[in-house]
Amino acid sequence: MTQVYDASNIRVLEGLEGVRMRPSMYIGSTSSRGLHHLLWEIVDNAIDEASNGYASEVTVTLHTDGSASVWDDGRGVPVDEHPVLHISGVEVIYTRLHAGGKFGNDSYAYSGGLHGVGASVVNALSRWLTVDSYRDFGHYHIRFTSEVDPKTGKLEAGKPDGPLEKVRNTRRRGTLVRFLPDDRIFEDIRWNSTLIARRLQELAYLNRGLSITFVDENIRDAEKRTQEFCYEGGIIDYVRYLNVERSPLTEDVIYLEGQQGTTICRVAIQYTSEFAENVFSYVNNIPTPEGGSHEAGFKAAFTKALNDYARRSGLLKEKDANLAGEDFREGMTCVLVTMVKNPQFEGQTKGRLGNSEVRPAVETIIAEKMADWLDNLKNQEMAQQIVGKAMRAAQAREAARKARDTVRSSKALEAQPLVGKLSAARGHKPEDNELFIVEGDSAGGSAKQGRDSRFQAILPLRGKPLNAEKKSIDQVLSNEEIRSLITALGTSIGESFSLANLRYHKVIILSDADQDGAHIRAILLTFFFRYMRELIHAGHVYIGMPPLYKVSKGSQTIYCYDDKELERVTAKLGKGYTLQRYKGLGEMNPEQLWDTTMDPGQRKLMQVSIDDAVQADRLVTILMGDKVEPRRDYISEFADFNRQDTFELPEGQVNPMAAPTRTP
Repeated sequence: MTQVYDASNIRVLEGLEGVRMRPSMYIGSTSSRGLHHLLWEIVDNAIDEASNGYASEVTVTLHTDGSASVWDDGRGVPVDEHPVLHISGVEVIYTRLHAGGKFGNDSYAYSGGLHGVGASVVNALSRWLTVDSYRDFGHYHIRFTSEVDPKTGKLEAGKPDGPLEKVRNTRRRGTLVRFLPDDRIFEDIRWNSTLIARRLQELAYLNRGLSITFVDENIRDAEKRTQEFCYEGGIIDYVRYLNVERSPLTEDVIYLEGQQGTTICRVAIQYTSEFAENVFSYVNNIPTPEGGSHEAGFKAAFTKALNDYARRSGLLKEKDANLAGEDFREGMTCVLVTMVKNPQFEGQTKGRLGNSEVRPAVETIIAEKMADWLDNLKNQEMAQQIVGKAMRAAQAREAARKARDTVRSSKALEAQPLVGKLSAARGHKPEDNELFIVEGDSAGGSAKQGRDSRFQAILPLRGKPLNAEKKSIDQVLSNEEIRSLITALGTSIGESFSLANLRYHKVIILSDADQDGAHIRAILLTFFFRYMRELIHAGHVYIGMPPLYKVSKGSQTIYCYDDKELERVTAKLGKGYTLQRYKGLGEMNPEQLWDTTMDPGQRKLMQVSIDDAVQADRLVTILMGDKVEPRRDYISEFADFNRQDTFELPEGQVNPMAAPTRTP
């Protein structure tokens, strides 16, 4: 029977109905990340008022009923009648997609968020939302709800309870938006106060002098209930904050600021004695972890300015080659803020700026301002320190060149002595292939025998790899385990990294569920974070989760992955079961390892992601860096030594020992 397909089959979604039908199209997911995206949209509107010079205070409050509110002392949402739709401006903004003051350049010169979609999407995905606008010497109020119409039985999304009402006369100015996320849409509507506080602090650093207050009414302790963020030094203070756990070469911070056409650029730089490069970039207050045209312009101009200075000052001789950009960025902590009209974001996570016109604008600004900074006599000592550090980095880079060339070689896999180490997959499609990085020869042997060789490769590690946080590039590449890993992946590292050459689209760290296994995971994740960060951003890195227990009763065998699951299983089985506690992967035979940890239909994997690059950088520095005191303080505050198998992290941080999500 052929189904008729004509115009009657086409469904027209009216108003905000489409947002509720496909919420992930607008906010990414209905998980905790999507929930907090709602708040960011309203916060971004308030920050846009501030960054365009109309507001100086923003307050975000988490209320005891689960709702959240955002206040700013800006101009207030327009309340007059729209000339075409003949409803108030507030109602247009909160009930119509693609409506708002950010489509033209008259109301907002620079803005973030969804450009007019954000407010209406938040309304559509909330149980209720209220807007109080204070402007034109009046206080105006409107409430929207998403409820089922008793007459039609149809859910009305974000429908106003009535027209906009004037409450009273007032001289107050600003906007207050309060909303309750809809528990019919989201998996969990509990707010993560730690995550919110971190983002608000970041926004305060990015907007110099802006006062941001965060109130969590669910906290009983009055002293901890309210946090205030305001930084008169702006991104200069931000860089110093980022380097608290590091050893700066100098207390001074390089600060450059300028404008070219409509593009504004601000950058703060401080050098440390460490090897890692840390550049955190933003466009219109939006993080761009994948960089883009603004970063490219900054790096090009910064490198050229310092090379020109090195030659003028005689530090580089005529016969010497120019230093590479990565040499000048070794040990650099940098915050780059760019304000762009109509930014276009690209990349898998929309974390890269694509506007081609921004690169030459930023290059011009940095070239001019950096030249002025280098010509200043009081900066000569720091400039020579920077060049000296870069020259030492170049020497290390040259020492690592042969190792790097070997790793990058198209025949490196055959040239390296990997026989007996890497057991490659027979399949030739990277998108189907998986690489298991396995701790120890014993577990490696079981994994090789238990795997499906059509698409699974095994790389056993003999001993712990090098901690990349404490070593220079030549030391990293001299480590046999690291070289084998880079060769197996095929991407090279650092500036030479190429995701297009990745041989395995699932890179799975598989280690024992003990302290040594956790340490190996931390070392490998540190290496990926410092030298292959794009691998994590693209979602290719996973942690395998082997079971902790095997419970048997009669012919029934159940594997448990944590203590809570064990309690549930043993309570259900009753008496008469036998229990085996796995101390390591090597205790499992190939069949058990396949059934519990490698079979795509049964296993549990935890995908590694970077939601907050700044916080991830701080944690890597604290836990894997040279300074002992910050690490001791952190562990003392957050480790729970009464539990054998877990390490408790503050709310909102990824715990690699936590119960995983099942991933195919």
